[in-house]
Amino acid sequence: MTHQAPIALVALTQRGAETALRAREILPSAVIYGKADRVTGADHVFDDTLACLRELYAQGWTVIGLCAAGILIRALAPLAADKWQDAPVLSVSEDGTMVVPLLGGHRGANSLATRLADGLGGTAAITTAGDRTLGFALDDPPAGWTLKTPQAVKSVTARLLAGETITLRPECGDPSWPPKEVFQAVGPGEVPQVLITDRQVEPATGQVVLTPPSLAIGIGCERHAPADGLVDFVQSVLADTGLDPSAIAAIGTVDLKGDEAALKAVSQALDRPIRLFTAAELEALTPHLPNPSDVVFQEIGCHGVAEASALALAGRTARFVTEKRRSGPYTCAIARAQGASVDISAGRAPGRLFVVGVGPGDAAYRTGAAARAILASDAVVGYRLYLDLAADLIGDKPVYESDLGAEEARAAKALALAAQGQTVSLVCSGDPGIYALATLVFELLAETQDRNLMGVDVEVVPGISAFQLAAARLGAPMGHDFCLISLSDLLTPVAAIRQRLAAAAQGDFVTAFYNPQSKRRRTLLPEAREVFLTQRPPTTPVALCRQLGRPEESVTVTTLQDFDPSVVDMFTLVVIGSSTTRAFDHAGTPRAFTPRGYADKRL
Repeated sequence: MTHQAPIALVALTQRGAETALRAREILPSAVIYGKADRVTGADHVFDDTLACLRELYAQGWTVIGLCAAGILIRALAPLAADKWQDAPVLSVSEDGTMVVPLLGGHRGANSLATRLADGLGGTAAITTAGDRTLGFALDDPPAGWTLKTPQAVKSVTARLLAGETITLRPECGDPSWPPKEVFQAVGPGEVPQVLITDRQVEPATGQVVLTPPSLAIGIGCERHAPADGLVDFVQSVLADTGLDPSAIAAIGTVDLKGDEAALKAVSQALDRPIRLFTAAELEALTPHLPNPSDVVFQEIGCHGVAEASALALAGRTARFVTEKRRSGPYTCAIARAQGASVDISAGRAPGRLFVVGVGPGDAAYRTGAAARAILASDAVVGYRLYLDLAADLIGDKPVYESDLGAEEARAAKALALAAQGQTVSLVCSGDPGIYALATLVFELLAETQDRNLMGVDVEVVPGISAFQLAAARLGAPMGHDFCLISLSDLLTPVAAIRQRLAAAAQGDFVTAFYNPQSKRRRTLLPEAREVFLTQRPPTTPVALCRQLGRPEESVTVTTLQDFDPSVVDMFTLVVIGSSTTRAFDHAGTPRAFTPRGYADKRL
């Protein structure tokens, strides 16, 4: 399932920033960006307005500019693709009295404009013809609906606007949309010009076909049943019954199955969420089940999984399109909601954990994926210093912090919260897979017998690590083979560190040292210098990169013979070049690069 796009409120003046604060009361997850020389109190500041707008848009953010529409148009016009792909872009007047959707009208911009205007006491300047005249747009259906024939919408909408009669057959879905009084009911045997159905159909020429999320599928399976077998079974049931897979709103099952690979495979194949129910919740629906099973009751405490979980999602008034079917270790049932939507919030989710790298410090080096993950989370876990790096994204979400050195407790807490059905972000600086907590999360999962923990979906969201930013600041010192070594002996025996130092020096790798030195650890870095002096020229460049990505950042370049380890602390990344690394002064900026051999190819 895709993440919800983050929202940026971009203010160019203090008055605009004040309106942005009001807008954030309507859109609590929004992040405020402010012009550095004009705005105070923003979550982020920027110098170049056009560059900021383009970067946000390119990363998939919904952009709301508290500024003139022309500024947004000049910035983003080159990036606009088409109405089916453009992310929402809105212009809001500085006083909030006018809200204008500029792009992505039918990808949420129109409805967002209406929501903002209502909250700010302004006016939404909706210009799309359908919304303006009819009060709805066929190509902007309710959330979860699928427009099957976008190419037919323009003609049908034009005829509606011209006052022509358009026929409609709503077979399922929300009875209030679209408003039935605008259409004429279709007669028996007639082909409607607008068809709302959850069946797989071949659209007639010029016909608008919409598929609402009217179906709930319930699934049961034996322990460790093959994943591909369940996917094939579900797809065959949908094909046999003529149902459209996009009409499935959610997948239900008993909570004991939350860690089954087969269920996760179906969720991925259908791109629909799994919802878990306790045996007691499913047992309460037994009177409504067409095929209750005493055998299932004896095993897990309820008289059915497939039928009961489908009903738990679609509602007790739902009708079974497909009663329980069995194929080997799998069962499946499909229910259609009647006059209401499938309740995709029923039960609980298996839980999701994002292990997020927020980069070295500066928000400019934080990825859009990291922002989307944190904004999509219900709770955030981390060390206080790292949480501060993402404070603008965290907002008022529940935060669970722990001290430096309590890494295992931090990872365990994040997993435990996710196992309760929450979406959680475990925040790390740099990249979560480089001397950070991703490895600890998977270590805990590999050792656990807790099926709730095993059911948690884990996604590692990469970030820019310190060595990458150091390389960028210096130029290209990692242009050839390199390695990373942590000099901390808290988790690694000193003997192993010494062995790796010797191997890196002998292998002529460019080497970056993480955790090089602390107040307690004062011997390994001087030892490393001596080891490398036995294998490298004394003029080998050494870079000391301190507080990268933060206001106190400094980068200095010296040589291996002149390198003084005593000046290094835990906030410093040390980079020792290879025998071919070269350093030079680039108009006052220290630079270093390691050739890959292109000069030799030119000879």
